[in-house]
Amino acid sequence: MNFRNGLNSLLRPEDSVLVLIDHQPYQLANLNSHDPQAVVNNTTALAKAAKVFNVPTILTSVVAGRGGLLFKHLTDVFPGQEVIDRTFINTWQDEKVVERVKATGRKQLIIAGLWTEICVAMPAIQAAGEGWDVTVITDASGGTSVEAHEVSVQRMIAAGCNMMTWLALAAEWQRDWAREDTAGALTDVIIQHAGGSGIAYLWEQQLLNTPVPTTPSGGH
Repeated sequence: MNFRNGLNSLLRPEDSVLVLIDHQPYQLANLNSHDPQAVVNNTTALAKAAKVFNVPTILTSVVAGRGGLLFKHLTDVFPGQEVIDRTFINTWQDEKVVERVKATGRKQLIIAGLWTEICVAMPAIQAAGEGWDVTVITDASGGTSVEAHEVSVQRMIAAGCNMMTWLALAAEWQRDWAREDTAGALTDVIIQHAGGSGIAYLWEQQLLNTPVPTTPSGGH
């Protein structure tokens, strides 16, 4: 077994390419492993983080005429960008998608999609077998049941894929808060989409900007 460890195993924005797969109404309607609202939020956050770090992002759907268009939350992040509509269930068998990924020249392949057990697992396992460094963002993905999601995650781990959540990925891309060119924009994404972490940040800013009370002379 090859262990994924060491500094070079961490994800870098300049080496990353993101593929968002089948975040569509039909799939969302039968999403039972996660709160659907959370998956929409997390996927939107992932897309926005990719944009902050200039990570090429490929959007793809499957038979959109029946399954519905990609969530507007995603396409609004990349206005005017083509969404590649497929007939292949396995994204990695669609030459247009694969060629678009290869054209970026990057090898850290990041995938999220619906459903985990089908439209995420198949391309992740195939790409890992072809030598790609594959990471799956589990909280921007989801399955038809908790079991389906969890079993497919274990299956992908056994195939050599790396599992992460969107906020962990964003932090790994940022790596150093001294990187001011992305720190502010990433903070905005965290405020909008990271729930309690975003609220805690705003509270911190409030406290830092609140004058410390002074005790009047002679007071106790």
